[in-house]
Amino acid sequence: RIRRNLKAFVEVAEAFCEIRQIAAWEKAAIERKKKAAVAPRFSSATCPSTTRATTARCSPGGTGAPSTPDGAAPARHANSGEDAEMGKSESSLLQELRQFDTPSVTNVVATYPKHALCLGLYNPWSENWYTDQSIRCMYPELGALAGYAVTAVYGLPDPGFNRLSFMDVIDALDAAPKPTVFCFEQKFPARIAGKIGLAGGNMTTAMKAMGCIGAISNGPSRDIDEIRPMKFQYLLSGITPGHGDMAVHAVSVPVRIAGMDVAPGEIVHMDENGACKFPAQHLEAVVANLHALRAEETERMGKLAKAKNAGQVREILGGHSYGAKAKSKGKTR
Repeated sequence: RIRRNLKAFVEVAEAFCEIRQIAAWEKAAIERKKKAAVAPRFSSATCPSTTRATTARCSPGGTGAPSTPDGAAPARHANSGEDAEMGKSESSLLQELRQFDTPSVTNVVATYPKHALCLGLYNPWSENWYTDQSIRCMYPELGALAGYAVTAVYGLPDPGFNRLSFMDVIDALDAAPKPTVFCFEQKFPARIAGKIGLAGGNMTTAMKAMGCIGAISNGPSRDIDEIRPMKFQYLLSGITPGHGDMAVHAVSVPVRIAGMDVAPGEIVHMDENGACKFPAQHLEAVVANLHALRAEETERMGKLAKAKNAGQVREILGGHSYGAKAKSKGKTR
């Protein structure tokens, strides 16, 4: 009976925390919206990087898009009701972003720079904007998550520097827009780098209380079984049960994690495929183009499923990079 009562109490407490957390997110979004309403608006002449997307909708397959002089289709904001979409809060946009997997997000952010729905925010190969194969998702059943990056660097204690602690991480999480994703780079000597069970149940509980929904690190952590009921995501290099003395070396600084460079305040999207990031000012455009890309790909894959021969597949993929002809033999890639 005691065990049942305790379980019921925990469930009620978790539900209360989630309700309080959602209310805090909405309140923060309203405050940011009020500030934005009185802030000066930038024109395309003064801030070209935030106006690359247009309001025209791409036709299915991307074939109806105009081209730039170099043959690349310009990045587009797929939303035709721009004024209505402006009314969406950041928290609702982040909730929409969770409907999509990370590969789809990368497609819109930078993977296909010549596609009309790709914003082309990075050179896909030269810039470090998504994770590599060195980390894995601890709780794939949680699905996709997205939030604002809060960053820190951990390493061995330094006798000459002891100004920072985990409480500085908590302060940064508390001050950041919600929800957050904690991105912590581990800088430990190679001989122990694989044995640092850095984040555990206590840290995770404290971070979740501050509106954090997940964490990414280039090293391991621990207490995986204890954290699982918290529904808090981790992308890590692995799991290890122990650790020794460690220290916070920096908070709210750019970090590099598993091949991805992350700055504080950027949007981080994560699921079992890995993680990617992009500047927060492009959130609305990314979400709008993801909806348009889903419609386009659903139509294309429906046709592919019904194809009866290679000629039909080639015809369906004619407007997509998968269907580009090889230079030497004229066959699909």
